[in-house]
Amino acid sequence: MQDEPGLTENERAELERLRAEIAALRAQEQAAGPRPPRPGGRQRWRTIVASLLIVLGCVLAPLAGVAVWARNQVTNTDRYVATITPLASDPAIQEAITDQITAQVFTYIDVQALTTQVVDALSAPVEGRGLPPQAAAALQGLAGPVANGVQGFVRTQVERIVQSQAFEDAWIQANRVAHDELVKALTGEGGGSVTIENDTVSINLAPFIQTIKQRLVDSGFGLAERIPEVNASFVLFQSADITRARSAFNLLNTLGNWLPVVVLVLLAIGIYLAKDHRRALVGAALGVAGGMVLLGLSLAVFRSIYLDAVPAAVLPHDAAGVLYDTIVRFLRVGLRSVLVLALVVAAAGFLTGQSITAVRTRQSLAGGLGWLRGSAEHAGLGTGPVGSWVYANKKALRIGAVVLASLALVFWSQPTGKVVLFLAGLLLVALALIELLGRPPEHPGPVVDPVVE
Repeated sequence: MQDEPGLTENERAELERLRAEIAALRAQEQAAGPRPPRPGGRQRWRTIVASLLIVLGCVLAPLAGVAVWARNQVTNTDRYVATITPLASDPAIQEAITDQITAQVFTYIDVQALTTQVVDALSAPVEGRGLPPQAAAALQGLAGPVANGVQGFVRTQVERIVQSQAFEDAWIQANRVAHDELVKALTGEGGGSVTIENDTVSINLAPFIQTIKQRLVDSGFGLAERIPEVNASFVLFQSADITRARSAFNLLNTLGNWLPVVVLVLLAIGIYLAKDHRRALVGAALGVAGGMVLLGLSLAVFRSIYLDAVPAAVLPHDAAGVLYDTIVRFLRVGLRSVLVLALVVAAAGFLTGQSITAVRTRQSLAGGLGWLRGSAEHAGLGTGPVGSWVYANKKALRIGAVVLASLALVFWSQPTGKVVLFLAGLLLVALALIELLGRPPEHPGPVVDPVVE
């Protein structure tokens, strides 16, 4: 190799040294063999698999919520009774039940015909003596008002009973006893107080009619003795899709135990496989929140479909709306809770990230807490050894605060969106106190050698 012209001795020596290093590196590469493939392909597959798992988990999240709600309504008697109880005290439902019971009573008592018979008997001449024509005509004219008065009296008595605490207690007891029969109806194993037949879900009103009958007799309305034992029903739902809905309900009841676990496992594995765990966590949380919003919209759409499917002659529109809203209210509470929790997790994941907004937010909060701590120490309110201990164990204390908040949420019997926000607020206060109490150690000044005179 010829020397490069115009180089000094030192530059020529440095050039030779660099050439020797390059030759040695090439020899090492040849001895090591061909390079392994770059990990870019493997990383790309991990990203694809992680994305698919997270998307699948987010899609199944609303279905898991419906499955849990459906299973609770079937297997949890207390939850079922808590769902049904408000219906007994709702004015629209009370009016609908009063109308149906009153109609059943007068199915067997023709007040108009009985009144006409009484008037005819009074007007008929007896032993050559009878009422004057004017009096007979007047009595005939009173037949309608008397019949209406009797009907109003009966309806008032029925309404008083339906609006009484005794009726609400009877409603609760009847539904508690009928819970097992409801399970049979929904699973197609048999009938009972609650039945599904001809695309109609109904509850038997026979016990309540018997109570009304006895109350009317006790009030002096002897004609109520004519009311036989009947099996009148109060329609809860009526739709051509009930048969398919019952099949879907059975499927959801079967998946109610495992589907939420499957969703959590899919999301956890997807987040673990992702290259950026924090970003995957934020995406999964936002996806679950979007699924809950979609579920809420679906409930609103299905409400309109249900109201259109129920004839007004079977169930008044306002009563049908109250019935639907009451039945699905726990499902709505659950989806709102999950929605708020998902948004809290997404916000936490974002604010702990490395984006400019997250970093500046943390710096601003830390600066504000540091200023408060400094102001307190300047006023003589120092934390002393406690502050040093908190600062030294800051990470463990933060983890402990998060764990305690998570356990409180898990073991809360029926967490709502407000409960989630309350626990999140307590967690933020705890983290702020840890940051505020943690006093960093004082940095010692430079060591100065003693001056020897």
